[in-house]
Amino acid sequence: MSNRIYVALDTPDLPRAKAMATRVRHHVGGIKLGLEFFCAHGQSGVHAMAELGLPIFLDLKLHDIPNTVAKAVQALGALKPAILTVHASGGRAMLEDAKAAAPLGTKVIGLTELACEAGVDGIVCSGAEVAAAKAIWPKGFFVVPGVRLPDGQIGDQKRVVTPRQAMDAGASILVVGRPITQAEDPDIAARAIGATL
Repeated sequence: MSNRIYVALDTPDLPRAKAMATRVRHHVGGIKLGLEFFCAHGQSGVHAMAELGLPIFLDLKLHDIPNTVAKAVQALGALKPAILTVHASGGRAMLEDAKAAAPLGTKVIGLTELACEAGVDGIVCSGAEVAAAKAIWPKGFFVVPGVRLPDGQIGDQKRVVTPRQAMDAGASILVVGRPITQAEDPDIAARAIGATL
C-alpha cells in the first residue's frame, strides 16, 4: 500500500463527499465512509464513491448477534470494502463470524484487543496505543485516527500524534478528517500530510 492516508468523509452530503474525494484523490490512499454517510446513502452512495477508484473503508462498527452481523457483512460483500469495522464488544463469536463472512480482500477491524484472539485482521487504536498493540500483535493491521500535523488544531481529538509518529509506532493506515476536509485547500493539506511520512 503506497499511500496509507484514508480521508474521513463523515457527512450525509453525497455531492460534498464526492467533490472532496475528487479533489484529494491523488494524495490519499482511500476513503473512510462512516455511519452518517451510510445511513443517508446506503450501498448506492458507496458505489458512487467507489467510482473514483479509491479503496473504501466502511466504518460502520457493526454490532449484533453473530448471525446477524455475519449476514450484514455478507450483504455488504458486493461493495468489496477494503476495510470494515465491527464492534469487538459483540464478543468473539460475532467477530469470528464477521471475518468468515467478509469477502476475500476485506480487512475486518475490531475496536478492542479481543480482535486478535478472534482472528480478525486488526484494530482501531490511538497513535499513543499503536506501539503497544504492535508489540502484542506483530502482524496486526492498525488503523490510527486523530493524527495531526505538529502545528495543527487538535479539535475534539483527545490523544493526538503526528502522522510520522503514528507510522513509526506501527500504524498500518492513518484516518485523517478535518485537517484535510476543513483545510482552505484540501489537496495541499493531503499532500502536506503525505509528505511527512
